[in-house]
Parts: sequence; structure tokens; C-alpha cells
Amino acid sequence: MTAGVTIGQAAAFVGITVKTIRHYHKNGLVEEPERDRSGYRRYGSGELLRLVQVRTLAAAGVPLAEIGPVLDADPETFTATLADVEQSLTDRIDDLVARRDTLRRLATGDRVLLPPRACALLDRMPGLGFDADDVRTAHEALVLVRALMPEGFEEYLGQIEHGLADPGHVAMTKLTWSAGKWAADDPRIEQLAEQVAAHFIADPSLLPTLDALRTRTDGDTRHQLLTHHGEDERPGWTRLSALIQQRLRAAGLDLP
Repeated sequence: MTAGVTIGQAAAFVGITVKTIRHYHKNGLVEEPERDRSGYRRYGSGELLRLVQVRTLAAAGVPLAEIGPVLDADPETFTATLADVEQSLTDRIDDLVARRDTLRRLATGDRVLLPPRACALLDRMPGLGFDADDVRTAHEALVLVRALMPEGFEEYLGQIEHGLADPGHVAMTKLTWSAGKWAADDPRIEQLAEQVAAHFIADPSLLPTLDALRTRTDGDTRHQLLTHHGEDERPGWTRLSALIQQRLRAAGLDLP
């Protein structure tokens, strides 16, 4: 009776595919058995045992490049290597769990891109009279500021908190944001620019700044990305901002 089984039978017995067995051969994990007189390779119990060992380690997360040395190692090395693989899997599981939690928070509408302090600011805005579009605009702005100016984000939040505590500033901010819906040539823009500039000249502490960008070599590029975000959709706001900055600089305020 011919000893051993064909590669197809070996694959079925071990629970893998013929392609996988050939991949194991290619990577030197399992030696190819000799061919019989009919030209077929016959897998004996030794090859089947090796296939089961390789399949088990691969399924457990051991990289293929490490399986050969692990199987051929002494018991202590074998145990230590498996402990390392277990830790690696644990780290991956923790990462996947964190990603899953992030997706769940996004699905429920949580502002996962911002820390609690920033979310608290957004939560205050409706009670101060800002509408949903205003809150969405503020959210986008805070996400961008955090991404482009991470080292100064907490200070920036402090400036926003200071402004929201001033009713006059809140009223001026809402009026300024309403200009986003105006046309660029709206005659009200010139007058509003004078009002807003006078407001900040009277109390420069209410003017949110991006001072942390000054120390960056690419600070100008980051500043441009922040200050020009969304201007195509808000032509009135774009012109208003430019006029306000002109008046503030003419008054001697040190703007980025």
C-alpha cells in the first residue's frame, strides 16, 4: 500500500487549502515530501503534524517569517516568543477596540474630533443665540485650529471662553457671522467693519489670535489655511474680515 496522502488530501485533513500548503513550502516552513513512483508527492504523518503546527501558529498571529524559528527553538525560546506574540495581539486588540469606540461615538453624533473643553464651548453656543449653522462653522474651525496649531489650542480655547463671557462680544460675533450670508459688495460690510474694529480696539483681549503659529517655519501657510477656510461659500465674510484686519493694523494692533 502506498504510504502517505496527496496534497489535496493533506489540505483537507489539516483544514487549509492546497494554495496555503504551497505557500508554506515556498517560505520554507514545511519541507516538500519526496515524489512516489507515480510522480505524486505523498504527505506522511510527519508532514501533516508540521502543517498543523504551522497553521495553528499562523492563525494565532505569529508572522510567517517567525514560525520556522519558533518551531525549531528550544522550549524556553518557544514560550518567550509566544508571549511576545500574545502581547502584540493584545496591543492590536486595544487599538481595534479604540477604533470601534471612535466609530460608535461618530455614529451617535459625538464631536469625537475635539476634546471635552472644546465640545463644552460648542454646547454653550445655542443658549447664546447661535444657530445650527453657526455651531457647525465653529466646530469646523476648532477642528482645523487643533490640527494646524496643536501647541496653542488650549490657549486659543481660553480666548474663546473669555469672549463668550462678554455679552457685548457675543452680540458682535453673531452680527459678524451673519455677514457670511451677505454679498461681497453689500454696502453694510463697510459699516460693520468699522463697528467690529472699534470693538476690538477698545478691548484687544477679546480678539482671538493664532500667536502659536509665529514660531513655526510654516506658520504663514498654516495661518492662510485657517483664515481662508470656507471663504468661497461666504464672500461677505471674506471681505469683512479683510477690512477688519486693515483697520486693526492701522490702529497698531499686532496681528499674526
